[in-house]
Amino acid sequence: MHSKTVSRERRNAIYPEKGPPLVLWREGFRRPARPEHLCVQAISLRHLTSWDDASSRADALSKNLSSRLPVQLSITMFPLVLAILITMAVVAMPHPVLSHPLDPLSPLELTAATSAVLASPLLHGHGRPVSFHYVGLDEPDKPDVVSRRHGAAANGTALLLPRRAFVIARAGGASHELRVDVTDTAAPSVVSHGVHRGPGFPMFTTEEQVAASAVAGRYPPLAESVRRRGLAMGDVGCGVFSMGWFGDSGDGDGEAATRLAKMQCFVTGGGATANFYARPLEGVTMVVDLERMAIVGFRDRAVYAVPKADGTDYRAGKAGPPFNGAVPAAGVVVQPEGKGFHIDGHVVRWANWEFHVGFDMRAGTVISAASVRDADAGAWRRVLYRGFVSEVFVPYMDPEEEWYFHTFMDAGEYGLGVSAVPLQPGADCPPSGAGYMDAYYASADGSPVRSGNAICVFERYAGDVAWRHTEVAGPDAPVTEVRPDVTLVVRMVATVGNYDYTFDWEFKTSGSIKTVVSLSGILEMKATNYTHVSQIRSADDAHGTLVAENTVGVYHDHFVTYHLDLDIDGTNNSFVKNTIVPRRNSGVPATGGAPTPRRSYWTVLREVAETEAQGQVDVVNGAPAELLFVNPSKKTKIGNEVGYRLDPGGATAASLLADDDYPQRRAGYTKKQVWVTPYNKSEKWASGLYADRSTGDDNLAAWSKRNRRIKDEDIVVWYTVGLHHIPYQEDFPVMPTLSAAFELRPANFFERNPLIRAAPPRSSPNCSCSPGS
Repeated sequence: MHSKTVSRERRNAIYPEKGPPLVLWREGFRRPARPEHLCVQAISLRHLTSWDDASSRADALSKNLSSRLPVQLSITMFPLVLAILITMAVVAMPHPVLSHPLDPLSPLELTAATSAVLASPLLHGHGRPVSFHYVGLDEPDKPDVVSRRHGAAANGTALLLPRRAFVIARAGGASHELRVDVTDTAAPSVVSHGVHRGPGFPMFTTEEQVAASAVAGRYPPLAESVRRRGLAMGDVGCGVFSMGWFGDSGDGDGEAATRLAKMQCFVTGGGATANFYARPLEGVTMVVDLERMAIVGFRDRAVYAVPKADGTDYRAGKAGPPFNGAVPAAGVVVQPEGKGFHIDGHVVRWANWEFHVGFDMRAGTVISAASVRDADAGAWRRVLYRGFVSEVFVPYMDPEEEWYFHTFMDAGEYGLGVSAVPLQPGADCPPSGAGYMDAYYASADGSPVRSGNAICVFERYAGDVAWRHTEVAGPDAPVTEVRPDVTLVVRMVATVGNYDYTFDWEFKTSGSIKTVVSLSGILEMKATNYTHVSQIRSADDAHGTLVAENTVGVYHDHFVTYHLDLDIDGTNNSFVKNTIVPRRNSGVPATGGAPTPRRSYWTVLREVAETEAQGQVDVVNGAPAELLFVNPSKKTKIGNEVGYRLDPGGATAASLLADDDYPQRRAGYTKKQVWVTPYNKSEKWASGLYADRSTGDDNLAAWSKRNRRIKDEDIVVWYTVGLHHIPYQEDFPVMPTLSAAFELRPANFFERNPLIRAAPPRSSPNCSCSPGS
């Protein structure tokens, strides 16, 4: 995480063409036209720079429409113009039939929402331009969604819920929060408006990051620093880095009220390598005012050797001769009967699972309304109402001037959805049998942008076993029963600067949901004058590993926090910690002992959490325990509470930063892996709604200080996958994939193994039951 330079490929993938090409100061970086960019006539309203301009354009528009309209339009009829334009957009854009209230906003709804904001008189006094930083679904109230899922209107049709967008826009130096009703996209309306007055700022937009790099190219002190290093300006590119928070007041005054970011640079030109992250312009740091789009701070602290380009390229044909070892045979996925899953809009049905796949420009993939079929009960049973990655916190472990602020919130500052890249068939996903979903989000000017093949869905079988047993005794011996473990994977890849994150949601016929996050991409590297480890004195701390000459891979952490709104067989659940405790055999049955030679054993201490304080768990340093989420009002036939258990997958690192360190205050929730809170519609983002330069006053740890009741309530589980990353030479020049996971597994949810009646494979040599029995 993360040099944030916008690469040519990234810009081409996500940047639509709007007017003249935007030229970065490094020669050759241009923004190409994107035919998939959805431009509609209403978009013209998004380029207004003043209300005088709005008036003149509205007058011009009225003249253009006068031949088709019975009356002449004027600025006083601006809302009518908006309605007409959006109505015309209905013809220009596909109008999908929405089948689920949690469907992400469609391109038409995005257009309607942002156009309504731009036309709203609520922003008239706040100046122009308006910049959109977040546009997402304003979720209907949960009880209404659940009622719709499990009920119907009087006439038997599905209950219709209003469609609303939640918008964060910048105008006049302030962050505006608006909710827009887009149920009727021809007549959207702003239903609420507020101005954020506290600390923190919304996500960066791609457009402002590109604009900032152009500003850096025109900054004379930077040109002089580049010249001092014997480089040409045309061979250098700069990226935007979030600058964190380090003790300014955060009360909305002075520097804290200004949207600032750091900028750092890399040697990008000459065509010697695509890996410019490996060639940092170490020692140079700038501060950019993103509102004024001006450099307001600059320091060239020291000159370090620029790492050479040799050996840094990762492109096929550029990384040296082809691999000459034993090459494994390419895998081929064969499904003669076709796919085993069905995608209906955003609803996926497969085997004994049904769930909804959504998309959010901050979170990326969103899994909702996941229910599993209980074959014995003959019913669909709820498991997960809403699940997504809430934040990815990546602090680097170097206190130097150029590095101390590298404490990134990848979701809240840059957006995982915005960073989603097109998935490559045969590489990111199987070459056949996969289904793909496009995604849409709003650009800075409010126009919708298509992210093609952002999500793939596919079945996986890797020779794993769902269950098996071989019996060599008894009258029917030998008996062997084996069932293959076939799963369904929902995948998205987000490239946030130098790191690539693969996010998987894997559904199993056993009723389990496994989440996997896989890290690859490029290390964030520091230029140094060291060329050999022998030059590093024992008293020195290089803050990383020397992975190549003049190149240190800096130590860092990855904390991936998931928001899991569990609904285990219903809305109200409880958190149970089954702690494993050792016992001595007392020899007395009344105290649990027995008169045998056995001296010790362990048993389970069951604790039901009453409040949030009891719902916080350090799974590493605490006593071994099973973490269960149960529905106390539902029991199996023999009396156990139905539930699911959370099984950590080994990547359980917690933050080692001091509690009073500023990055830790912003991400206080990373000290423990598990937090349980009561459901609150507004508490979605672990780092707070405004993550950039946040102060820790509005995050998961802060909310939990209220110590609310969580027993037999609608609860949310927050689980953090944690990795301490010590780089090694094998991570250079590009890092082999490193994966971490956790799993939600049924715990007395079913009456028995739900796969006991699963059909054996046709090739089974000893099949004691027929398929389908």
